[in-house]
Amino acid sequence: MISKNRIKYIQSLHLKKNRDSQGLFIVEGVKSVSEFIQDSSVTVKDIYATPDYLSQHKDILEKKSIEFTEVSFEDLKKISLQSSPNQVLAVILKKEEFLTKELLSTETTLFLDDIRDPGNLGTIIRIADWFGIKQIICSKNTTELYNPKTLQASMGAVLRVNVVYLDFEELLPALTNVPIYGAVLTGETIYTSKLQKGVIVIGNEANGISERIIDKLTYPVTIPAAQHNGSESLNAANACAIICSEFHRQLNY
Repeated sequence: MISKNRIKYIQSLHLKKNRDSQGLFIVEGVKSVSEFIQDSSVTVKDIYATPDYLSQHKDILEKKSIEFTEVSFEDLKKISLQSSPNQVLAVILKKEEFLTKELLSTETTLFLDDIRDPGNLGTIIRIADWFGIKQIICSKNTTELYNPKTLQASMGAVLRVNVVYLDFEELLPALTNVPIYGAVLTGETIYTSKLQKGVIVIGNEANGISERIIDKLTYPVTIPAAQHNGSESLNAANACAIICSEFHRQLNY
């Protein structure tokens, strides 16, 4: 059983300010929770699960010494952020952020300039994972990594991609001799550019890349549209997927 005080405590983690102050976040659903349980770098603090879930997963929880509480479906609904909860909710300790500077010169890195939609952020993390990008740097105004919608959209990719929050001005000293690409509407077409490993800047959904960063780009690039198309721009995550795909193709094939 789960107490009323414990229900209130978990509900408090629905808010960013409480996630920040407690250093904790919530993951829901059988598949997502299983990925976090299996990752040795993650500290799972508590599991709240229905009898159906525990009948299949109790052994692994005990083996890993993870505290768990059996809850009814009705109580799971009270602590869940989902309209139709899926058997299990985990409370997990946030990992410490760190920038791996050597990756800036040896690998392709994404810099996200004020991405505001949590679904977009989660999707971009998943895209990065798909194309083997190991690090994403987010401006401090980019939406929260631990927003439940971000975690859900990432489909576990947050476990495999290092995500750091750092404004571009703080990052710039580490980018000496590192190519800086930016997704803009008036750059050289991505398909004729000779791409190198470097930093790819993806701009805000409504305003694109901010002026303070535009001036620092060494290679503005664009995704060419079909003639006579009516759309003004692409969704940030869609644009990121196309650009990452072309970088992957040129650098690996």
